[in-house]
Amino acid sequence: MSAVLSVPTPRRALSPLVLACLAATWLVWGSTYLAIKFALVSLPPFFQMGSRFVVAGLLLLAWCAWRGKPLPTRRQWLHAVAVGALMLGGGMGGTAYAEQTVGSGLVVAFIAVLPVLMAALDAIWGVYPRRLEAAGIAVGLVGVLMLTQGAGFQASTAGLVAISTACVSWSIGSVLSQRKLPLAPGAMGFASEMICGGLVLLALAGLDGEYVSLAARGGPTAGSLIAWAYLVVFGSLIAFNAYMVLLSHASSGLASSYSFVNPVIAMLLGVTLGGEVVTHSEWLAAGVVLVGVVLLLVGRRPRG
Repeated sequence: MSAVLSVPTPRRALSPLVLACLAATWLVWGSTYLAIKFALVSLPPFFQMGSRFVVAGLLLLAWCAWRGKPLPTRRQWLHAVAVGALMLGGGMGGTAYAEQTVGSGLVVAFIAVLPVLMAALDAIWGVYPRRLEAAGIAVGLVGVLMLTQGAGFQASTAGLVAISTACVSWSIGSVLSQRKLPLAPGAMGFASEMICGGLVLLALAGLDGEYVSLAARGGPTAGSLIAWAYLVVFGSLIAFNAYMVLLSHASSGLASSYSFVNPVIAMLLGVTLGGEVVTHSEWLAAGVVLVGVVLLLVGRRPRG
């Protein structure tokens, strides 16, 4: 998951750097959901995600400090606690929890509705959608409703509740971080969010008894550790920084294109590599969600 930001940038040709960053946000982020599934073999959801974000956050914080970036202020740390608890604790924790019983491809297809939810939440601050954006919101929500009627989510009420909670939590955290709870500038803000959100997830792991179950298993398997390392390095560090580069070198529409490419990548990887089953109706529902996201993104383009 990631918030869709709207940052107007001048049009430029697609340089090799931009193409490389697009590949990272499309392919790497699209593959992280299957990596979460592989890590779940021996790493429980909250501990897996919490340890991932704490390690990635500390590494990013050390890199920023080495480059002479100022540490977040006390107020920015408090904001990072709130935003991290919502976006990573609720958002990513709920995603990993859902993947215990629902295929990774279906989970990310559901998550594709995030831009729709964020646009709807903006109305609280008096930012109302244009006509095309409103159509995108309506179509996207219809697609999600269709997804919930499919075999994958019908077989797991807990998974449906977890991913619904995750999407709402991530959306609220994203909007608050933009309007009420600003983080420290640049990568330092993301590092503080990862550290705080990761600590919240580790606390949830304790409340859910994950440390006891992990000890009973005798520790993680080699495959789970490899998947976890992939999530730290490629998912939390490389892909996010690629997204930040895109925001400064490409249009916001191109930068946020991951939101309708990731579900396709995730579903294909889930079927081909993860042995997951996606029915024809679920593919159709995912397509409806993506049409809604495309309408929303097109509707957000500046007029004139």
